[in-house]
Amino acid sequence: MLNLVLFGPPGAGKGTQSAKLIEKYHLIHLSTGDIFRANIKGETALGILAKSYMDKGYLVPDEVTIAMLASELSNHTEANGFIFDGFPRTSAQAIALDELLNSKGTSINLMLALEVEEEELRNRLLLRGKDSGRADDSNPDIIQKRIDVYNKETSPVKEHYSVQNKYIGIHGIGDIELIFKSLSAEIDKTI
Repeated sequence: MLNLVLFGPPGAGKGTQSAKLIEKYHLIHLSTGDIFRANIKGETALGILAKSYMDKGYLVPDEVTIAMLASELSNHTEANGFIFDGFPRTSAQAIALDELLNSKGTSINLMLALEVEEEELRNRLLLRGKDSGRADDSNPDIIQKRIDVYNKETSPVKEHYSVQNKYIGIHGIGDIELIFKSLSAEIDKTI
């Protein structure tokens, strides 16, 4: 089973590369945002619990997120593997994910991190904001705050996987196909 964490700051190209990796390696895409929305819409017990936190402006506790991920893993027992999107965002979440996967007899194979300089991220997000109409991609102050939060809170997760020799940094600037080939080459070394 191939389990990947695709990692990087906002605007690094994770969405673009994730779609290509899912197609090539026949992986199940596990986006915590999508899982939250589906559970809330379906009014599952976990969705109702998550919504109760979100409605108050709180982050959904890790235990609830992990329980939702566990349910998704159980729904896809025949999968070739998974690509985790938006999770883990903290070292505690990385530990919880490792424990969940270990309980299922598997683990993360690689954390592939798209490394892009901040100036390029800001430019990409502003450009994306013009096309998408997303407010969080149109405001330079919000963009900088998202990058700062990533640097402070999320970036340290790479240490968790570095210690396990599972962290691979990939230069995320340039031709989309060349970046994809670099990601694929690293994956192919592990399978």
